[in-house]
Amino acid sequence: MSGEELVLRSTRVITPEGTRAASVVVSDGTITAVRAYDAAVPTRARVEDFGDDVLLPGLVDTHVHVNDPGRTEWEGFWTATRAAAAGGITTLVDMPLNSLPPTTSVANLRTKKEVAAAKAHIDVGFWGGALPDNVKDLRPLHDAGVFGFKCFLSPSGVDEFPELTQDQLAVSMGEIAGFGGLLIVHAEDPHELAAAPAKGGPRYTDFLHSRPRVSEDTAIEGLIAVAKRIGARVHVLHLSSSDALPLIAAAKREGVRLTVETCPHYLTLTAEEVPDGASEFKCCPPIREAANQDLLWQALADGTIDCVVTDHSPSTVDLKTADFATAWGGISGLQLSLPAVWTAARERGHTLEDVVRWMSTHTADLVGLAQKGAIEAGRDADFAVLAPDETFTVDPARLQHRNRVTAYAGKTLSGVVKSTWLRGQRIVSDGEFTEPTGRLLERKN
Repeated sequence: MSGEELVLRSTRVITPEGTRAASVVVSDGTITAVRAYDAAVPTRARVEDFGDDVLLPGLVDTHVHVNDPGRTEWEGFWTATRAAAAGGITTLVDMPLNSLPPTTSVANLRTKKEVAAAKAHIDVGFWGGALPDNVKDLRPLHDAGVFGFKCFLSPSGVDEFPELTQDQLAVSMGEIAGFGGLLIVHAEDPHELAAAPAKGGPRYTDFLHSRPRVSEDTAIEGLIAVAKRIGARVHVLHLSSSDALPLIAAAKREGVRLTVETCPHYLTLTAEEVPDGASEFKCCPPIREAANQDLLWQALADGTIDCVVTDHSPSTVDLKTADFATAWGGISGLQLSLPAVWTAARERGHTLEDVVRWMSTHTADLVGLAQKGAIEAGRDADFAVLAPDETFTVDPARLQHRNRVTAYAGKTLSGVVKSTWLRGQRIVSDGEFTEPTGRLLERKN
């Protein structure tokens, strides 16, 4: 901005104190003041008035698989960050697996950053990985600025990122707790998965039975026990089983340092609507029944679940076969996450303030990004401008991620992102993008 001041006005600005008509003053990429809508404009400031469209803080998506480098035919930083920007997301944190090499050492992190630097349309941070053989790499990765460490308790789907046994989990968790880090966990129990009925083919019900709720419940129960014993900070990824909610709520009441996320597809799609052979709906853990979904929404409302993230996990089209047993498991949701969640949230009586809390404020808090997640003085001037009552029908051809497979094809959603702003610069407006200006982020504390 080179010293130029910018004033963004809307009759509906979502602030930590609530939604109100306001003028947001921006200088050098930072919010300097939130004033009355009709406050005097600073001399030589440029004014952008959005009328009744909602000005909300840019979303912070802490669960994204970019796959770059190594599997860039699946997704890359250029396409993933364009999709995110089109959906009102201004910050993402990239998962350590599905790229080659995975982010499991400082050298591999350096490789990842070199690839991302020139391609990022939005700000990008990185998770590290916790593997059976890389305990020695955890502290160096932490010191290099990763936001925490991901592990699997069951096979990840890629050979270069093996799961942890219970003993290995305790070792890695103890090491990470020793330097105050965060462990994030794909929690499905391998023994329960092995005991579940396994049947290939196109029937979604067969796939659903192969990933039963008990696999999540058992893994989460064990994770809580280890975290409680060690005193570690842990985060449960992509919760889909509502049966685990009482365990989670009890652990939180007992003071276990536990947070939990769920995803748009668990909140907006149901097992009952998945056609046989439609593996664009396949993810692990799976999309479950409508009654299960109702309980996830209740848990969001009461705070048992802390946040909503995409788990954007794309692949090439050929890997999405009609056989649910062998098809790649992952849903591409960056561009559609805000309207998908908002469409379902408003039908259940929730507000855009709730959506911002789940998808921006709490996700920024999860990774310690104090400069993100809210419209208030001192924060980065990251915004999305949303027309919440406008609707659109999802056309895969209009999506920005590399392989335009989507579980939302043909669905009518509420909430059109009119523009997205990063540090006071409009980076996308009505489908037109600027050149990449995103920065690579590191953990601050």
